[in-house]
Amino acid sequence: MRITRVETHVVGTPWRNLTYVVLHTDEGLTGVGETRMLGHTDALRGYLDEAQVNHILGSDPFAIEDLVRRMKYGDYGRAGEIVMSGIACVEMACWDIKGKALGVPVWQLLGGKVTDRVKAYANGWYTTERTPEAYAEAARGVVARGYRALKIDPFGAGHFELPHEETMYAISLIEAVRDAIGPDTELMLEMHGRFSPATAVRLAHEMAPFRPAWIEEPVPPENLRALAKVAGKVDLPVATGERIHDRIEFREIFESQAADILQPDVGHIGGILETRKLAATAETHYMLVAPHNVGGSVLTAASLQVGFSTPNFKILEHFNDFADAGIKSVVTGAPEVVDGYFAVSDVPGLGVTFDPEAAAEFPQQRAHFDLWAEGWEKRDPEARK
Repeated sequence: MRITRVETHVVGTPWRNLTYVVLHTDEGLTGVGETRMLGHTDALRGYLDEAQVNHILGSDPFAIEDLVRRMKYGDYGRAGEIVMSGIACVEMACWDIKGKALGVPVWQLLGGKVTDRVKAYANGWYTTERTPEAYAEAARGVVARGYRALKIDPFGAGHFELPHEETMYAISLIEAVRDAIGPDTELMLEMHGRFSPATAVRLAHEMAPFRPAWIEEPVPPENLRALAKVAGKVDLPVATGERIHDRIEFREIFESQAADILQPDVGHIGGILETRKLAATAETHYMLVAPHNVGGSVLTAASLQVGFSTPNFKILEHFNDFADAGIKSVVTGAPEVVDGYFAVSDVPGLGVTFDPEAAAEFPQQRAHFDLWAEGWEKRDPEARK
């Protein structure tokens, strides 16, 4: 079997563009992969145009390790976010083809399932007015849909420092959310790499009474020694990893034990097998894995293949019940959250089918998402003008 054609499709919303790659083979089987880029969608498409000529066309979709190696190293330049995201899309599509050809779900090819369900946590739910009352009402809506975990960044446009008045307002938001969801629902605290180590430590102590399940990206991701400084001074679990795009770059986190929960993005770190390899290393360091997942249903399905086959997989992020829920229509078989969990699927491949006609209803947009702009949490660039 050989890859004969590469299609790219972009599904657009005001704050995110989702890129889908469909691989065609000479035996009639197709596979699909997906990633979400912020501000680099056209660059990703340009890379894929070159990569299909240099690496993809004519390749055996069963020889996934070889194709990934050639795409990552065969152009000599160091692979970053764009290249690793392009690899991820192609890699997922190859797994999809392989699973379909063999008549098994991808998780079966990764060693078999270790669980029948993966817990989900909601994100993208707090696009309301930024008040305690509005956040409490929105949080109650999340729980009413069956979720038993949700994530929030209450810090506005904070950067490095957070003045006392803004700190107290952020606390009031978290207090309202915790009261609304009760003591048993997990509450993940997102910091988006905003703060200096000293500020992150101070805020972690301020938020501790509300029992966050973790603090996420407390400091910018480029300096992992700063992350270790935070981890050494707080008693809460520390999560990070969504903006680390190469499995090798996690080495420093393992060496320093600077995080408890790793958050690779399957769509940015080179795909399913790269994530599974990282999870195996994390297991030897007694760390959990909870992938970053801000994509659509294909990326969710790919992340779940890892989840069902990985013993140290904690939970999976999910946006698509709250932010741009309509985009789920671009695939059939979209994974759904029921009573707070994704159930295992036995459908061959990734278990989803991409619909290009439905995708055409969501053309590429000039998507923009600036986490340091007032009102970013509404995920509507027009509302900030």
